[in-house]
Amino acid sequence: MTREAYDAVVVGSGPNGLAAALTIAAAGRSVHVIEAADTAGGGTRSAALTLPGFVHDVCSAIHPMLLASPFFRSLALPDVVPVHPKVPYAHPLDGGRAAVVHRSVDETAAGLGADGKAYARLMRPLVERWEHVVDGTLAPLLRVPRHPLVMAAFGRNAVRSATGLARRFDGEDARALVAGAAAHSALRLDASPTAGVALVLGTLAHAVGWPCIAGGSQVLADALVRALESRGGTITYGTRVGALTELPRARAVLFDVTPRQFLAIAGDKLPAAYRRRLARYRYGPGVFKVDWALDEQIPWAATDVRRAGTVHVGGTFAEVAAAEAAANDGEHAERPYVLLAQPTVFDPGRAPAGKHTAWAYCHVPEGSTVDMTERIEAQVERFAPGFRDTILARATRDTAALEAYDANYVGGDVNGGVPDLRQQVFRPVPSPHPYRTPVRGLYLCSSSTPPGGGVHGMCGHLAARAALTRELRRVR
Repeated sequence: MTREAYDAVVVGSGPNGLAAALTIAAAGRSVHVIEAADTAGGGTRSAALTLPGFVHDVCSAIHPMLLASPFFRSLALPDVVPVHPKVPYAHPLDGGRAAVVHRSVDETAAGLGADGKAYARLMRPLVERWEHVVDGTLAPLLRVPRHPLVMAAFGRNAVRSATGLARRFDGEDARALVAGAAAHSALRLDASPTAGVALVLGTLAHAVGWPCIAGGSQVLADALVRALESRGGTITYGTRVGALTELPRARAVLFDVTPRQFLAIAGDKLPAAYRRRLARYRYGPGVFKVDWALDEQIPWAATDVRRAGTVHVGGTFAEVAAAEAAANDGEHAERPYVLLAQPTVFDPGRAPAGKHTAWAYCHVPEGSTVDMTERIEAQVERFAPGFRDTILARATRDTAALEAYDANYVGGDVNGGVPDLRQQVFRPVPSPHPYRTPVRGLYLCSSSTPPGGGVHGMCGHLAARAALTRELRRVR
């Protein structure tokens, strides 16, 4: 690798790494990205995982944060076209029923029967002030929010557990909606702040939608690379950084890696106390993922589910809570909670005419190599009789395969570390400057920093801003 000097070097080209590089390049500084894989994107890559002509998102598939993130809202990416399903997400229940979140709060409430008024009272104020809520949650929590009254009102419910939030409702439909959204966190549903996860995701469904990207998530990664190169940034592929001595000279280096990889790279250059704190960083349950090539659309028993982009498969609140508790307790649920996306329902160009793709995962203990294919497919078949008959091909990845694919998925954890209340506030360590490290010029910018997991780019953007106010204040 060339030893040419740059203002900044970014290690890793996931959404956060590219966001960091773009933020630095937009400020007129020279920046170079180093990526271990042969393509950019990290968690936003697509590939032909099953059969020719079928495009699958390898990691992230549905992107509500794309339209909500302050970073992406400020960025013009004409090639990135969000495509919206008619229904953002749905939660099938036994007996051919389903709880459904529509774009309209009122339409959603109307489908929840006696719980409709309580749902509207809870969600309408959040949706009306969604930009304030998003700006507050996609930022470090150890600071005074820009909209303190809005965030105080939001926080009263957000710091609760999903179990506590669900007690606002009497019926199973509304409680199931809480469970399905909260379980994105991979936390136990009786843990804080799983209520906040459900509220933010529900707010985004109503305010901006849960779209996919036309053609696949790789389109976003490629667009970010083009935007970076148009601003003078450069990128090297197929180069894994193993030590600080392997890096080009730079005034600042930003690492889109988790604490475990950073410790391996920076080694004894870090103070011993900081190394110990990083070593205590906690990772959560992993995921077991399945991608299907399908002969036809999934035959959900509830018609509304066939119009949804995302489907939370797991049954009642109690069933989802039990499944998530099992994964957190080191066990494999017989009836797992399955997070499923069916992008070809609203982006048909990803498969040959008349065919479909689907993407799904369930949570498993960290590092698990148990094959969960049968249990996942049994859960889908439970609510979509005949599903197995539609499968043309499948591709599976356990936690080891996911970590081999992207080293940031430690033990299969796709959230960059446990997002419980303590670690969400003190991420990756207790510090008023979470992106800085004790070594001048070295920064962390991955989802292991605030505000955590999701395709929003804010970890990288905020880390880059921190570097611009310190090492990169002046143009050389």
